[in-house]
Amino acid sequence: MKRIVVFCGSSFGTEKKYERQAHELGALLAQKNIGLVYGGAKIGLMGAVADAVLKHQGTVIGVLPHFLSSKEVAHEQLTELILVESMHERKMKMSALSDGIIALPGGFGTLEELFEMLTWAQLGLHQKPIGLLNTDGYYNELLAFIQTMVDKGLLKAINQRMLLVSNDPADLLQQMETYQAPEVPKWIRAGQE
Repeated sequence: MKRIVVFCGSSFGTEKKYERQAHELGALLAQKNIGLVYGGAKIGLMGAVADAVLKHQGTVIGVLPHFLSSKEVAHEQLTELILVESMHERKMKMSALSDGIIALPGGFGTLEELFEMLTWAQLGLHQKPIGLLNTDGYYNELLAFIQTMVDKGLLKAINQRMLLVSNDPADLLQQMETYQAPEVPKWIRAGQE
């Protein structure tokens, strides 16, 4: 993996562990010479992971919609900042630039980005590993709900297994490096979504 896109909160949340683990992940990415692709902001967990990559001489590409850059949230020290027109274009660009996806703790935006990447994988639009960094059990209830989807017959177990989960950044990266995407028929071709 040459680059990983990280989705996470634009705030720090209530637990210092979230920020510490964002720093830990950023340092690990730089150490492994894996570039970071992320939302381009200097605030919250987004800024923390980017700062850690940069501090350890890694590369960081930010992708930010024009309307957010005007609100002075753009990180000024990135390797590259790409400005786009919309949130959808942002996700498409971030996905195109990356070889894998990791979600850290976050809110609605993080969940929306994570589930769009999972949906694209389910549809066969990509075969990239998708990781969930379950810092201090942050996503336990979500993982339980995903199991309910499987139990109730609304999600196939093979698709559930597309989501790699760990509470340790090094373990999560190891899972992602050895990930083998399940064979799924492509329902639609890229460009038709």
